[in-house]
This record gives sequence, structure tokens and C-alpha cells, in this order.
Amino acid sequence: MYDILIKNAQLRRKTGLWNIAIEKGIIQTITKTPIRAKARKVIDAAGNLVTEPFVNTHLHLCKVYTLEMMDSKALSAYHGADMGSAMTAIELAARVKANYNEKWILPNVRKALHLAALNGNLHIRAFADIDSKAKLIGLKALLKARDEFKGVVDVQVVAFPQDGVVREPGTLDLMREAMDLGADVVGGIPWIEFTERDEQTHIDEMMKLAIAYDKDISMLVDDAGDPTLKTLEMLAVRTIEEGRIGRSLAHHARAMCLYPMPYFKKVAALLRQAGMGVVSDPHTGPLHARVKELLAEDNLVCLGQDDISDAYYPYGHNNMLEVAFLASHLLWMTTFPEMETLYDLITVQAAKCINLPAFALKKNNIASLVVLDAKTVCDAFRYHRAPLHVISQGKLLKPKRIA
Repeated sequence: MYDILIKNAQLRRKTGLWNIAIEKGIIQTITKTPIRAKARKVIDAAGNLVTEPFVNTHLHLCKVYTLEMMDSKALSAYHGADMGSAMTAIELAARVKANYNEKWILPNVRKALHLAALNGNLHIRAFADIDSKAKLIGLKALLKARDEFKGVVDVQVVAFPQDGVVREPGTLDLMREAMDLGADVVGGIPWIEFTERDEQTHIDEMMKLAIAYDKDISMLVDDAGDPTLKTLEMLAVRTIEEGRIGRSLAHHARAMCLYPMPYFKKVAALLRQAGMGVVSDPHTGPLHARVKELLAEDNLVCLGQDDISDAYYPYGHNNMLEVAFLASHLLWMTTFPEMETLYDLITVQAAKCINLPAFALKKNNIASLVVLDAKTVCDAFRYHRAPLHVISQGKLLKPKRIA
């Protein structure tokens, strides 16, 4: 007696229809042969795609649905044509933290996570601002939500020094407190410091923290229209020096699109050596990392949602099919093979970026998957509808529909 049996499933890059048996949270078998054993729940996929769940490697979860608390100045600054005012945008957006309170943050976070479950987005690397204004308020809300949604949506909480470490005295102590409270990942944003020396100090201090607590690193690097920014390179070099291959992740790296080609290729080589992925969110700013060129250089790349209705981006609902749909246009990845690549960037490649174990849809792995309301990847992107069924760790979810 299996717990769940999925029949007539279309699998990516495979022909014919397949059957998937799940028991005790594990995929027991995937076969074209009819499975005659009984199951407590039988799902007829009717030829629709069945894949791994979606992974959102970058979401500022403590700030979701705060757009209405702000004016449009931060949005205008961040979305300027050359992104030369990105730092100004961050300073303007920080005003919302003067009113940080778990009483409104936690309901917003829950709403975003319910939408994640509905959309089959079962893994989120979630950032919580840590600074003199936010203190640990957002972090504590995210830690509560992480525990509430355990077994439904896996949340990795990033302690994120949004306003810098050197330029924001006391932040380093708050970061230590955040790790003691149970944060999963050490964050960073070194490019926001005023000098290259301070940028290096930012990276070095966060690296020390990650080593001390044996945690991965996620850093927003070079998120502005300035080709002289080099914190992506600095993070890769430090990661290699410390021998922490595969344990650092770079986010945004928007200045990359302005790099001269020889420098780009050097950085791409460093990223490969560091085993360091790059998260791109091309829909949230007019500049973005060179996704196609990174893929051509055999670098690890994925996509993220970044923001949901906050001072940096007015839309979003934790739907990674929508993110990939937008990226298809912005990156001009519109051929069928490129669509398959984009799907990888919100599933298997994203999972590699945040070191998820036993993620791929194969026998003996964790039974987390989605039954799409589409028979092809093209149709999945075209309509970006919520999956027909979402299974998390062997459990069939009945997620809330949020208006």
C-alpha cells in the first residue's frame, strides 16, 4: 500500500507516460510499467507535466506587502535607467523599518508562504534585515514562520545586514545574535560600504561568522550600474581562500552587464573555482547579470523572486513560473531548449545554488513535486498557473487560495 500513486505523468526530457509511487515521504519507484499496488491517494496526471517543486533562492520576506507603506521615491531611484541611484533607493526604502513590528510582519509573511505552497514553491531562501532600525524584529518573525511552515514550505532564513556592517555600527553584534537565535544563512551586501577596504572588511567579517557557525553565505553584490564594483570577485576569492567551495552564493551582480569581456571571463572562472552560483532577478531592475553568458561559461545560475510588493518591486506572488516567464522576455530566452534551461533555473539549478539534498525527481529521493496544469514547459510559462497538485515531503498539500 503506497501513500500516493501518480499515474500518466509526463516527465521533462522523457517520452511516454510514467507512474510514480510515494511512500513514507520517499519516491519509491518511477516506471512506465503500470503499478498494480494500491495507494491511499491516486492522482491521474492525465499527461500533464510532473516535476520537481520550485525553488525561490532570493526573497526579502520580512518586507513583503510593504509597498503601500511607502511613496514611490525608492522605486523610481532603483529603476532608473542606469541604476546609478541604487544606493539611494536602499536608503529611501529603509524608512519602512522605522515602524517594524512583528504584529504586521508575521501576517504578511504567512500570506506569502501560503502563496508559495499554492504555487508549488516549496523552498525559499528568505532574507531578514538586520540593522539599527530593523534590529532583530523581522528575523524573529521569519524564524517563527519557518517553524510554522515546516514540512510544507522549507524556509532558509538569511540574517541580512541590509545597511552595511562597517557603515552601520553595532550591526556585527546584531548578526551574532541573529545566528545565536537560529538563522540558517549568513547574509551580506558588501558593495554598499563606502570604500573598497570597507567592502573587504564586510566580506571578511561575514565569512568569519559563517565559519564560526558552519553556515552558508548569501551576499547581494554589485547591485548598481557601476562597472568598477568588484565585490563579486572579492567574495569569490575569499571563498576560495577559505576552502568553502560551494558554500557562497552571489545575488544580483547587476554591474556584470557593464563588465569588459576580458574581466567578465576572469570573474566567471573565479566563480567556477569557488563553486559559487549567481542568482539573477532580471524583472526587478533594468540591469541584470549576464545569465546566458554565464551559462555558456558553465557557471551555476538560477532565478529568484527578490521582492513581493515592496519598495523595490510592486508585483509578485511567489510564483516562480511567472518569474521564469518574465525572464524569458528580458533575457531573450524564447526557444524551446532555452525554456527548458529556464525551468532548470527555478528547479534543479536553484536547488544546487542553496545546497538542497535529494532534490531531483528520481527514485529514493525526497517526494516533493508538482503536477502542473500544463503538458509542456512552454505552456507552463505561457499561462504560469498554479499546479493542480503539490506534494511536499510525501504529503499532498491543500494550500489556501489567497485573493
